[in-house]
Amino acid sequence: MLIREATGEDWPAIWPFLHEIVAAGETYALPRDLGEQAARELWLPAPPWCTAVIVNDFGDILGSVKMGPNREGPGSHIATASFMVAPASAGQGAGRALGTHMLSWARTEGYRGVQFNAVVETNTRAVALWKSLGFTVIGTVPEAFHHPVHGYVGLHVMHQPIS
Repeated sequence: MLIREATGEDWPAIWPFLHEIVAAGETYALPRDLGEQAARELWLPAPPWCTAVIVNDFGDILGSVKMGPNREGPGSHIATASFMVAPASAGQGAGRALGTHMLSWARTEGYRGVQFNAVVETNTRAVALWKSLGFTVIGTVPEAFHHPVHGYVGLHVMHQPIS
């Protein structure tokens, strides 16, 4: 697998799995009917943000990460990131590779830590992955996410210092 910076030409391969994940409503606090143009603007933002893709040996995009400052101004020394792995590629190591890549990117860019603002507590695979990469749950906002199957569930705030 290769991780590289995303380009506009990658969007037609990213959109189908991003759309599927957002429409399912189980892991992202985004409108389930998010349109393609709004999704593209969200996922391929301008610097200081960076979006990367992970591709297999055949050039197929398996997933993507969007990373940048968690806040502006005095909070801009803490990074954040969002991850999407194509459901057909789940369990193949793409998420772990993207997470490791993001941490390396954040260190190189001079961030002092990484904060995830909203990890759905029922997304146990993601929570386990982030914990295995050194993140801790620093708090959970009760019933902050309306899951289509589980009802109101918590959103974890996760953090890892990297300085």
